[in-house]
Amino acid sequence: MATFISVPLKKASEVDLVKPLSKFVTTTYPAGEEQGEYIRAVEELNKLRKNALGRPLDKHESSLEILLRYYDQLCAVEAKFPFSENQLCLTFTWKDAFDKGSLFGGSVKLALASLGYEKTCVLFNAAALASQIATEQNLDNDEGLKAAAKYYQLASGAFGHIKDTVLSALNREPTMDISPETVGTLSIIMLAQAQEVFFLKATSDKMKDAVIAKLANQAADFYGDAFKQCQYKDNLPKYFYFQEVLPVLAAKHCILQANAELHQSILAKQKKRFGEEIARLQHAAELVKTVASRYDEYVSVKDLTEKINRALTAAKKDNDFIYHDRVPEVKDLEHIGKAALVKATSITPPLSQKFTDLFEKMVPMAVQHSMSIYNQRKAETVNRLVGTMREATNLCNGVLASLNLPAALEDLSGDSIPQSIAEKARSIVQQGGLQSIEQLIKDLPELLTRNREILDESLKMLDDEETTDNELRTKFNQRWNRTPSGDLYKPLRAEGANFRNILDKAVQADQVVKDRYNTHCEMITLLCKPENELNAAIPSANPTRTLQGSEVVNVLRSQLAQLDELKKERETMEGEIKGVTFDMSTAFLTALAQDGAINEEQLSLSQLDQLYGAYNQRVQASLRTQEELLGKVQTSHQEFSSLKQSNTEANQREEVLKKLASAHDSYVEISSNLREGTKFYNDLTEILLKFQNKCSDIVFARKTERDELLKELQQSIAREPSAPSFNVPAYQSNPAPPAAGPTPAPRTVFQPQQAQQQPEAKPQPPARPPPPSFTPQAASTAPTNVPPTGPPNTNPPPVAPASQAQGPPYPTYQGYPGYFQMPMGYNPYAYGQYNMPYMPYQASPGQGGYPGAPPAGQPYHGYPQQPPQQQPYYPQQ
Repeated sequence: MATFISVPLKKASEVDLVKPLSKFVTTTYPAGEEQGEYIRAVEELNKLRKNALGRPLDKHESSLEILLRYYDQLCAVEAKFPFSENQLCLTFTWKDAFDKGSLFGGSVKLALASLGYEKTCVLFNAAALASQIATEQNLDNDEGLKAAAKYYQLASGAFGHIKDTVLSALNREPTMDISPETVGTLSIIMLAQAQEVFFLKATSDKMKDAVIAKLANQAADFYGDAFKQCQYKDNLPKYFYFQEVLPVLAAKHCILQANAELHQSILAKQKKRFGEEIARLQHAAELVKTVASRYDEYVSVKDLTEKINRALTAAKKDNDFIYHDRVPEVKDLEHIGKAALVKATSITPPLSQKFTDLFEKMVPMAVQHSMSIYNQRKAETVNRLVGTMREATNLCNGVLASLNLPAALEDLSGDSIPQSIAEKARSIVQQGGLQSIEQLIKDLPELLTRNREILDESLKMLDDEETTDNELRTKFNQRWNRTPSGDLYKPLRAEGANFRNILDKAVQADQVVKDRYNTHCEMITLLCKPENELNAAIPSANPTRTLQGSEVVNVLRSQLAQLDELKKERETMEGEIKGVTFDMSTAFLTALAQDGAINEEQLSLSQLDQLYGAYNQRVQASLRTQEELLGKVQTSHQEFSSLKQSNTEANQREEVLKKLASAHDSYVEISSNLREGTKFYNDLTEILLKFQNKCSDIVFARKTERDELLKELQQSIAREPSAPSFNVPAYQSNPAPPAAGPTPAPRTVFQPQQAQQQPEAKPQPPARPPPPSFTPQAASTAPTNVPPTGPPNTNPPPVAPASQAQGPPYPTYQGYPGYFQMPMGYNPYAYGQYNMPYMPYQASPGQGGYPGAPPAGQPYHGYPQQPPQQQPYYPQQ
């Protein structure tokens, strides 16, 4: 009875994990110790897969531990890498565990770019190996029984977990071995075997018969459910595996039901219910008789049959002579109770012992995504605050330049360069003057062109692959059953369109900067000249020394000093705002662990408000202070202008000084914008290169998948029949008998190529004697309705060889020395049909002939009878 069912393992194709995962690590994490640690972890993961799937596994707990550790690592790493068709594309190929394929077609296999598919197949192998380890256990001792029950329950839980998760993990139709119907059936089978192990344990421990009967009845119920699952699923019995399993399930159901009846009969005997005892034993005997007659080649029930028959014989004898209790019908017997002591093991990683995540320090992709959005929000907040302060400063500079301040206060002499203008001129020269700006402007188109080329090349790769995919989809129609490239590339194309939009806006911004440079180019050129040339270019005016110590001048200088102080405070505050740091990954990890999800928007906005709320208030206060000071400056400047002596020369000089001041401010802003633009293009180049690598990786993965699918389609097409089946004409299948006369020799069996390969002809054998003639009356075509002329001779004596053939004609084979014509009366139909050996007939002088042929219509004696219809001369294959 110790026949247990195990499941074969799936076979996986080799996959290189190192190259794509290392590429993702190097592009995602900065170079350093952390990156090196992750690359080493990737190499360890690749080795772990090879150990788990790349070699035959022993039926031992250590091999199962390797599989479970790899499964746990897949579960841990799934959240930390963007495994998908349009991001980190890894194609895993697995063969069907039960479909062994054909000689030409190979076994069924499925290739998917899904880590969930890899997890499902690895868990299937873990369950299959657990079933094999349980089957190898020694059930004669407690340790073996406990181990077998443990592994069967683990296998049942793993198969059940696959049943619940396979469709969501694959998002497409799986192979039959991991389909919900198949793994659901396997889960019930494993649970039934675990229950049977508990029954064996209770039997060996000699527990109460009532308990043993309930355990056996529950195990029989499990086997019955498994048998029904196999029978009702149309797709399962076609597997040779399930064709072998079905009889075992049926036999186990009957055997355990018989055991339950046997132990329940003992309980009935203890309760003095002798009729019930006999009824249950009779039912048990019928069950084991059914097993012995139908499933004897799978399960032996000899010992159990003898045990039941002995008990039944004794019970009948006692009841007939002593008790005379009425034997009830089986249908009237009380149902035996059930006791389920087994439960499918819950699949909750980690399943392996002492599991350590190779990527323990790497944050999950959900946290990485939330961190990316948080960093964007943070950058937007910083840019908004810094941009607000810079706009306010530019507005202040513009207002002061329009009022010719502070140059108007410094230019009281009217014939020298104001100190502020001289300082601005020296500042421009120190920063490189016109040459630095012109070089930056010259570099921008090159940077822009490089970025456009990278983007265009990336999108072209997608276009070419999508075109090929569409052509093959049109050619193979429904057979081309992979995700369309157009659907798969939508995120990448949206990303590429965003990059193109960014480049277009950058071009517009570059043009604005160039226009502004062209506007102030003349004044910037003037500021770059030596001091004497600059002084000569500024018109002279009448002196206004009378305002040198006036109160309004002192008030204006005080107000301008306050504005300068305000600008310095903003510069300091800008550095502080840019220097704020906070590690949000801890908050996101905590939220993910507690809630299973991350509310990024709520957490980020709350944290950013704490970090930058005070700075926002200080920026707004600075704006209000500037507005008040500018109002006071404008009022004081009006009073100052009314006291100055106005004339044409003075107005011209003031206008030039205003333009020089404005040119300096524009130079500073243009230089800053161009440097920011250069940095922007360089940073965008790195981003576009990553985008290009992403496109290249997915296109390469799609090409690999395409080649694999084309290979499978070619194999499937080769297996298909080239033409529909048709009926062979009757005259081809049953050729008509030849006409009377000698039968010509058949054509030689040698092929033309073989004849051509022989350079010299073989010597011809000597001429054979002509075959004897025969009468048509002896042929097989003789009419059967002719009455015999006399009683048939049942045993005619040997006679000399007749001059005419006494049987159907037999062909001569010219060209084969030593191959003589068959003797008279020989029946050619027996040869080949009844595997009779051929005995060559050698005619010798004085030898007696074969018996003559019987009269027409009579059978040949001593030879197998043939049907009366016309038969070909040669055995049909």
